[in-house]
Amino acid sequence: MAATPVIRETQLSDLSLVSRGKVRDIYQVDGDLLLVSTDRISAFDYVLPNGIPDKGKVLNQLSLFWFGKTRDIVPNHVISGDARDFPAPLQKYRELLSGRSVLAKKVEMFQAECVVRGYLAGSGWKEYQRAQSVSGVPLPRGLSESSRLPEPIFTPSTKAVHGHDENISFRMLEDLVGAGSARQLRELSLAIYHAASLYAESAGVIIADTKFEFGRLDGTILLADEVLTPDSSRFWPADDYSPGVKQDSFDKQYVRDYLERVHWNKLPPVPTLPDDVVAGTREKYLEIFRRLTGKKSLGE
Repeated sequence: MAATPVIRETQLSDLSLVSRGKVRDIYQVDGDLLLVSTDRISAFDYVLPNGIPDKGKVLNQLSLFWFGKTRDIVPNHVISGDARDFPAPLQKYRELLSGRSVLAKKVEMFQAECVVRGYLAGSGWKEYQRAQSVSGVPLPRGLSESSRLPEPIFTPSTKAVHGHDENISFRMLEDLVGAGSARQLRELSLAIYHAASLYAESAGVIIADTKFEFGRLDGTILLADEVLTPDSSRFWPADDYSPGVKQDSFDKQYVRDYLERVHWNKLPPVPTLPDDVVAGTREKYLEIFRRLTGKKSLGE
């Protein structure tokens, strides 16, 4: 069987490139945006030299799945995720774009990440150990790593172009986006997380935490960017869940763990991933896609 090609970068030369992020290449298409999910993978704020086959397709198609699931809660920026429906100038790129792109409305993005945590992990666990709170939200004593929280909490963060996002308090979010918008973002984020968690649990998956991004168009708040993917969420297999220890996960933690094992100092040069880590990471992404969507393969 032929190897799956890796798309690390796109060059749609007759389109205007708006930005090239850690994963997405974004182009201007008239007044709208074309978001192309590449197979790039980043860890510790660096893009790695080799990509993960099919990763971009998983992110794009899983986001489209969740945009559909959540549209009764909040409208979103999607115009179409089917390359056959894209404007005529994009049809010459259809083979490349199919399955890994979305035509989206151009919205004014809020400059904050809307993080919801249902379990204590990652930076939240580190902060809890130090202060018994996360982003200023006090939590009960006696919680351990991976503990389920009494109820999900909204813990916003900054939206760093370079470097790490930083957790901020709700008061700081109010200062950043306005009190009314901050309340709406919190309510929407918690509502999406609640609905998504119930669905995921029925598929044997725990959504430990996730982050959403929102924008505004004509006075209406829209869900944008990506939604509930392995890049933006911490997914755990429910049947293996055991509080008190770090959990196995369906995301790029597999890559982070490898980089920690080789004692990379998190400075250039960035290590190249060996073939077995690339294959293992690809399978993690495909497995969470299959579990959540019920589809056996991408593009089904």
